[in-house]
Amino acid sequence: MMRFAPLAAALLGLLPLPAHAADPLGPPGLPAAAFPKPDRPVAEIIAPLWAQEGQRDRVDEVGQVARLMGIGPGQTVADIGAGSGYYTVRLATRVGPQGRVLAEDVTPDYLAGLERRVATLPNVTVVRGEAHDPRLPPVSVDAAVLVHMYHEITQPFGLLYNLAAAMKPGGRVGIVDADAIPSRHGTPPALLRCELAAAGYRETGFQVLDGGVGYLAIFAAPAAADRPEPAAIRPCRDTATRTAPTPR
Repeated sequence: MMRFAPLAAALLGLLPLPAHAADPLGPPGLPAAAFPKPDRPVAEIIAPLWAQEGQRDRVDEVGQVARLMGIGPGQTVADIGAGSGYYTVRLATRVGPQGRVLAEDVTPDYLAGLERRVATLPNVTVVRGEAHDPRLPPVSVDAAVLVHMYHEITQPFGLLYNLAAAMKPGGRVGIVDADAIPSRHGTPPALLRCELAAAGYRETGFQVLDGGVGYLAIFAAPAAADRPEPAAIRPCRDTATRTAPTPR
């Protein structure tokens, strides 16, 4: 951990700048091939926004998540799979000028759209990650949100392993998703808990959100030194998909 401290400090010095051409902010973590594949379907990425923004605002989706996760002024928050930037711009207001939002995505079109949308927000940095690695600076993030995209992660164990290295001590990870099988763009809570536990995360909260938004599951990230070895991770059996009725 200590050998990354000078690099982390240098990279964090870049964060106050306005969004620019998206690049990784952190050194690469372990490669996807180091981790077992999940025992479940991976949903296709079909859109950067899962519902209309006005509809989500009416039920105060971001406010619900931020309050439950304790996100507030001065914090650094990573929006993993930021998509259209719906959470990014609202979190930028919540963390204020002394805070930072790292809007991470892997899809070039989404990154380009994010850069345009946040061009006037000096506390937002757009980050180009990889499907298995958000490429964030080590020990830099107070809270990370993964909103309606966990079921689209091709290598969840790799992403969770590499994300843990970016979290500060006490950092929390919030996952918003629908209680549905992955092929129907959701993640059953039992499967989510199993996969996060397999990666060394500890659940600290669970809440069904108001307004039909889905659920929020909150986890404490393991310290980098406490992450399980990739070879020791065992995929969780996706019983929900196996027992789901076949669509007629």
